[in-house]
Amino acid sequence: MPDLFAILHEDADLLAINKPAGLVCHPTKGDVYSSLISRVRLHLGNTATAHLVNRLDRETSGVILVAKSPDADAALKKLFAQHRVEKEYLAIAHGHFAPDSVTCDAALGKDEQAIIAIKDCVRADGSISKTEFSVEQRFTRAEGNFTVLRVRPHSGRKHQIRIHLQHLGYPLVGDKLYGGDEQLYLNFVLRQLTTEQRTRLILPCQALHAAVLRFHWRNRDWEFRANPEKWFTDFIAGEPCSPDWAEKYL
Repeated sequence: MPDLFAILHEDADLLAINKPAGLVCHPTKGDVYSSLISRVRLHLGNTATAHLVNRLDRETSGVILVAKSPDADAALKKLFAQHRVEKEYLAIAHGHFAPDSVTCDAALGKDEQAIIAIKDCVRADGSISKTEFSVEQRFTRAEGNFTVLRVRPHSGRKHQIRIHLQHLGYPLVGDKLYGGDEQLYLNFVLRQLTTEQRTRLILPCQALHAAVLRFHWRNRDWEFRANPEKWFTDFIAGEPCSPDWAEKYL
């Protein structure tokens, strides 16, 4: 049986997980290992209660909270809805970020020009959005210049971090939807990525990791931290892009 996930914390009411990249939160097919919630049920037992409190995109790794009771689920989701949960992400962006820190507050809404229905964009009549970016490290590899960023979103819009990075001119490494060529996403969904497209993507998954969640609940402060996966840290360390990466995720 494959590893289900890395457990950060578990008690009677709460399970905190470091979700691997490439895993959807909810089922899209019958394989019991193909979604996070299915793996959670394998871990807890099919008769147990399990509610995903927060979610991450398929390709984004990091901290996910699972409530084991309806009361815990309602209370924790209320904290998220009231913006009382502090989130920190790590991202690897193309290029050397010019400022050491910047805040992007470009409004976001549906991209009506896109050929992909789920795609959003910066638009004046969109929903208020705010993301803080601070530089952790600038580095150079054979593939180009890159920046590791610590990201603090202050709103929870769909694809917010990725769109704001594209808007600032530093798209997320491995992003198939907001990296400048929508055909990458279409071919990925159809499992038809070419060798040339994989080379352009550089990484098998978008380089975005939900590293930290902080909140106050039940009269105490909680903090969960999760480390990025090896392909993420290897890329920063200058290690060559392994063919195993593509085989696992693409």
